[in-house]
Amino acid sequence: MPYSWAGDNGRVTWPSEQPTGPAAPALTWPVLALTAAIVAVFAGTVGGLVVHAADDQNSAPHTVTLGTSTRPDAPVAARSPGSVAAVAAKILPSVVSLEVRTGNGGDTGTGIVISKDGYILTNNHVVAAAVTGGGKLTVVFPDKSSTQGSIVGHPDPVSDLAVVRVRNVKGLRPATLGSSANLSVGDPVIAVGSPLGLAGTVTTGIVSALDRPVAASDAGSGNTDNIIDAIQTDAAINPGNSGGPLVDMSGAVVGVNSAIATLSGDAATGGQGGSIGLGFAIPIDQAKRIAAEILKQGYATHAIIGVHLDTGYDGDGAKIADPSGAAVTPGGPAAKAGLRSGDIIVAADGERITSPEELIVAIRKHSPGDRITLTYVRGGHRHTTTVTLGSARSE
Repeated sequence: MPYSWAGDNGRVTWPSEQPTGPAAPALTWPVLALTAAIVAVFAGTVGGLVVHAADDQNSAPHTVTLGTSTRPDAPVAARSPGSVAAVAAKILPSVVSLEVRTGNGGDTGTGIVISKDGYILTNNHVVAAAVTGGGKLTVVFPDKSSTQGSIVGHPDPVSDLAVVRVRNVKGLRPATLGSSANLSVGDPVIAVGSPLGLAGTVTTGIVSALDRPVAASDAGSGNTDNIIDAIQTDAAINPGNSGGPLVDMSGAVVGVNSAIATLSGDAATGGQGGSIGLGFAIPIDQAKRIAAEILKQGYATHAIIGVHLDTGYDGDGAKIADPSGAAVTPGGPAAKAGLRSGDIIVAADGERITSPEELIVAIRKHSPGDRITLTYVRGGHRHTTTVTLGSARSE
């Protein structure tokens, strides 16, 4: 099953954060590969859709005029708090479209306004062409006005996050950032973004799973380090939704939409398939920490234990590579905790580990300096140790 991708330093204060609660129990699953959930734009952003009548093949083309059920000047009925319409009205003013133009085309994605002074959170893969390919980055606001954006510091490919800055723009409405730690499977959520360039699109669903390992880079890269503990949702997410918010029914952002799974694409044209109800978002608790670091110091850091894992190991657990190389960093967190090459890590904080990806996800949920309890097998015997997580810079 293929998968598709759905500076200056500063300081940010997150608006109206929700109270945190106990984290939902981790689920263990095989890693999913992430590819771009952005949509190519060659003649401009998609502005409309061509609709074909479902008549027989021989019927002549015809025009259909669609009527409206209310007068254009009729007042909009009030919506009850917590309804999809009320949540959409709250979050839509905080969602922007991002367009990256390069010499032979471009991409479009979505961003979340996180401060009144012009900071916008999005995916690294949405703005990558502006960083590496010299593309022009344009931010389009809900009222269809636009301005040039700039990349703040170094985007983070490990968590697939980036921060964009716009200047001299008044009236920005920051989104309320909630807490992904409060989520449970089955909670209703709403996704907002610009799928296929259709700005301001709202879709609904539920939290389908938590802590789903998803690779934050092309599946062919072979880099198992770039893995996020994604929120899975059945809310429709399509190319162009990347970087947009996944919100709860209070209108608070709980995730950053990043990837989708597809059954098939168009092999002849390289096109992507659409949503099949398997979308993935970066938890907002992780995204807030990464964005704050980028704004403060221009780059992000990630928690590490200082080992190289054996990706060819097919048993349960995550095996530290055999001594053919520096599998355990001398003087690193794992070495200080007594871990050695060949040890098989089978649990983290009491949760079973069945693969290297699950161990990476368990570590990614923490910040540098946190302590994590690891259970490992050595010589057929189980042992437990506590590791104080180290820090690695991501660029």
